[in-house]
Amino acid sequence: MTGNDSTTKRLTLAELERHLWGAADLLRGSIDSGDFKHYIFGLLFYKRLCDVWQEEYEERLAEYEDAELAADPEEHRFHIPEECFWQDVRKESVDIGTVLNTSFRAIEDANPRLKGVFQDVDFANKERFPDHLLDSLLQHFETYRMRKADVDSTVLGDAYEYLIAKFADDAGKKGGEFYTPKQVVKLMVEILRPEEGQTVYDPACGSGGMLLEATHYMERGGLNPNSLTLYGQEKNLNTWAICKMSLFLHDIDDAFVERGDTLLDPKHLSGEKVIKRFDLVLANPPFSLKSWGHKVWSKGDPYGRDAYGCPPKSYGDLAFVQHMVASLKSSGRMAVVCPHGVLFRGGAEGKIRKGLLEDDLVEAVVGLGANLFYGTGIPAAILFIDRNKPAARKGKVLIVNGDKDLVEDKNQNHLSDENVARLAEAVHRHEDEELFCRVVGLDEIRDNDHNLNITRYVQTDPPPPPIDVKAEVAKLQGLMAKNDEADVRVVEFLRELGYAE
Repeated sequence: MTGNDSTTKRLTLAELERHLWGAADLLRGSIDSGDFKHYIFGLLFYKRLCDVWQEEYEERLAEYEDAELAADPEEHRFHIPEECFWQDVRKESVDIGTVLNTSFRAIEDANPRLKGVFQDVDFANKERFPDHLLDSLLQHFETYRMRKADVDSTVLGDAYEYLIAKFADDAGKKGGEFYTPKQVVKLMVEILRPEEGQTVYDPACGSGGMLLEATHYMERGGLNPNSLTLYGQEKNLNTWAICKMSLFLHDIDDAFVERGDTLLDPKHLSGEKVIKRFDLVLANPPFSLKSWGHKVWSKGDPYGRDAYGCPPKSYGDLAFVQHMVASLKSSGRMAVVCPHGVLFRGGAEGKIRKGLLEDDLVEAVVGLGANLFYGTGIPAAILFIDRNKPAARKGKVLIVNGDKDLVEDKNQNHLSDENVARLAEAVHRHEDEELFCRVVGLDEIRDNDHNLNITRYVQTDPPPPPIDVKAEVAKLQGLMAKNDEADVRVVEFLRELGYAE
């Protein structure tokens, strides 16, 4: 069970980022770049497990002077079965992929909380992964040890998030399916401001960025991130596995992240067909999802989440919003990314929006600039809902137009720290600011048929200066007089030339 790696050097974040991206370079040309993440994340996770187990083993061996006791599963954060360690795989020179797969499955079976994390990582296909490629890949991963003494969980987690972002860039449009830009997530969390002891839930958690950012917020504020209880659900198997790995590499063992279709099969329940409630709920659900479960919801959602109506067949946005509202405690708050159409479309969506507004749940709408999200250049908005709005904010909605609060880049725009701070502070202040945000009363919103189209309430360009009609008429008359004079002169020239009498 013992084994040594090539170096004990403590890794910096920059070194680890380069190291992980170097693994992607080895795979280029063998598999599609969109699939890199499954294999690289799987190997990184496996290497970390093996190295940390070995570290724990050596510590306990020094303490107990008993090899059997030092290897006891009760002495370790997780269990690695015999013949499934990294060094066991490295003994093989043929069918390396099959040996890796066998080790992955055995680790899952031995650790119920890791069940499924390697499910879609398959190295056995020799067309994709010939032995020489796997040997090179494993050798590359041996450049550094991944013990806690060599790489802190924070550094490892940050590098993991870096890689997720890089793969989102590489995957282009598909990147948006598992990754929300970090600064957008930071903005949502900065507005919600998690507190110690709270429960945080993301019903479309992707790779787990929003749950992690809630813990980062606590760390930045000197609060205890371990006091938060994290919950999530993700439909996509690969993305769910990445989320589980990411949380584990951040030393978060007690998050409750389930796999399944949130709209049709919600996993977090407090009773038979009863949705569990949380302090904070935040998500970036897929925009305007077509196959979202309309057939079921149109007959009445079995979990009672359709309190304001059934969304249209082709737009699942407000199904997610209603699920999130149903998941809030009586004092709960939520933030959800949505396309602008949710703010103004009529029909069934208009009815749902009216219900949310008339129940005085909507606290703020923050419009974001264009081209911030992977896979779509359209601007999005963040809808903030509070089940227990402060008295001073009742009957009012803050509308923030942040279409100019971004940093333009060649391929993808992004929010700076200053943009995030300005947008978050606007929501906390909840006051008017010219050409940026305005507190709008429900009466005005009613007059606009419950339309929340941001530009209807807040323009970011100053209005044109008022027109002095008398002065403009005088200018026009002067121009007309000059035109008449020019006509007379033209006729005189024509007479001189003999073309006119």
